[in-house]
Formats: sequence, structure tokens, C-alpha cells
Amino acid sequence: MSNETNETIENIDVLGALYDTVIERRDNPQEKSYTCYLLDTGLDKILKKVGEECSETIIAAKNDSDSDLVGEISDLLYHLMVLMVKRGIPLEDVYAELAKRSLKSGNLKTFKQVDKNT
Repeated sequence: MSNETNETIENIDVLGALYDTVIERRDNPQEKSYTCYLLDTGLDKILKKVGEECSETIIAAKNDSDSDLVGEISDLLYHLMVLMVKRGIPLEDVYAELAKRSLKSGNLKTFKQVDKNT
């Protein structure tokens, strides 16, 4: 990606724009809109798609194609946005939680040692 493209993307809240688009589709349904289809079909369908996209992201991560991985991450983020809108979770709540977590350090959990020989 060129520096100009990177600068353009950095100046746009892409996730916010995507979230706003999903809200727009919810509030003003459009014929043949996949987003409207998901929202109308209900939570179970949305959750199924989130699960599928999560699995596809994992598989893509195990393969060598960065472009395939980027595509699957994008699909997963889209379906998570649809889930958030369906459940009424504001994007700002996720941003706030991520900001709060970014302030933490040294919070690696201690894992229990298991003696596999006993």
C-alpha cells in the first residue's frame, strides 16, 4: 500500500463509517441489501455468520496469503458490526473498552502448572 493510501485510510474512521452504514440499513432498509437480510433474519443467523467468518479467519491465518487473511478479517469485522447493531451495542463502547485495556500493562495471567506425569 502506498504512503498516500495509508494516510488517506488513517484519516478516515473506517469502522465508524461501517457501523453507521449498518445503522442506516437498519433504519432505512434497502431491497437486496445483505445487511438488511442479516438484520431481518435475526440473531441466530448473524451469530452463525460470525462463527463462520471467525473459522475462516483462523484458517487464513494458518495459510501463507496475507491478502486472504485481510479479506477474512474484514468479513469478520463486518459481521461483528452487524451483531453490535442488532444487539444495540454502540461502537463507542467498544472503543472505550479498547482504550481502557490499552492502558493496562503487566497483566499476563499466571497459568497453573500441571504435572503430566502424575
